[in-house]
Amino acid sequence: MKMKNHTSVTEFLLMGIPHTTGLENVLFVLFLAFYLFTLLGNLLILLAILTSSNLHTPMYFFLGNLAVFDIFFPSVSSPKMMLYLIGHSHAISYQGCASQLFFYHFLGCTECFLYTVMAYDRFTAICHPLRYMVIMSHRVCAIMTVGTWMGSCLHASVLTFLTFKLPYCGPNEVDNFFCDIPVMLPLACADSSFAQTVSFTIVDVVSLVCFLLILTSYTHIAQSILKICSSEGRHTAFSTCSAHLTSILLFYGPVVLIYIQPTSSPWLNPVVQVLNNIVTPSLNPLIYSLRNKEVKLTLRKMLTQEVHTCGE
Repeated sequence: MKMKNHTSVTEFLLMGIPHTTGLENVLFVLFLAFYLFTLLGNLLILLAILTSSNLHTPMYFFLGNLAVFDIFFPSVSSPKMMLYLIGHSHAISYQGCASQLFFYHFLGCTECFLYTVMAYDRFTAICHPLRYMVIMSHRVCAIMTVGTWMGSCLHASVLTFLTFKLPYCGPNEVDNFFCDIPVMLPLACADSSFAQTVSFTIVDVVSLVCFLLILTSYTHIAQSILKICSSEGRHTAFSTCSAHLTSILLFYGPVVLIYIQPTSSPWLNPVVQVLNNIVTPSLNPLIYSLRNKEVKLTLRKMLTQEVHTCGE
């Protein structure tokens, strides 16, 4: 592998979250609980969408995709982090570090694109309700989904190449609980200013473009909702968007703090990334089950049937 020939470092040491010495057991239990809740919650959302014919619509198709990525996204860093919290080695191989960075940005970018597509879906449903099923056909939904995957794969490949084409010859201590661009580039044995500028520009541009597209969609949605005469109609229209808006705020907050802030903070970045990697994916099932009546009813029906089955 060419990347490996450029470096004498064969492994990196993940130093974890700063100033948490002595809290390893507490953090392990806390992160394990969040991780298990994330897996269970998103699996339930996915199962509800797959089994209920009422949820076989474009909106829930994209929500199902979001549930899948919320299962995989914390799995990039959480298992390794929890292993060293209980005393296992902090070491991660060079290839493992590169894989973490690739999949972190692949899944993160896919989620960013997915929120943008979901905003367009809500714009179409509210602003063009009569043409909704024509515009958001199965073919269009499939093209949008494949497009998010391919675009994210290209995005992550470029970032991984820029980061790991640099030589790493020591030190090898990563000031975080997983490998990411802000903590990897300072370890390079060569000038990383070009890679840093290009990488952060790519992340910023992708995030900003997606955010502007989401903002444009919701500007049109807000205008359409205000034209609805009845307060009940406005409430119904807004309720279909509220869960999505909440998820967007939770997603973009950490992105802004990590990649768009002027200076990097060695303490703030890991804490924000813990929220982004572990806490936010566990909240999405809660947000969508509490704020969406159809999902709530389907989950309640599933759980009721399961209780009856167990009781027989």
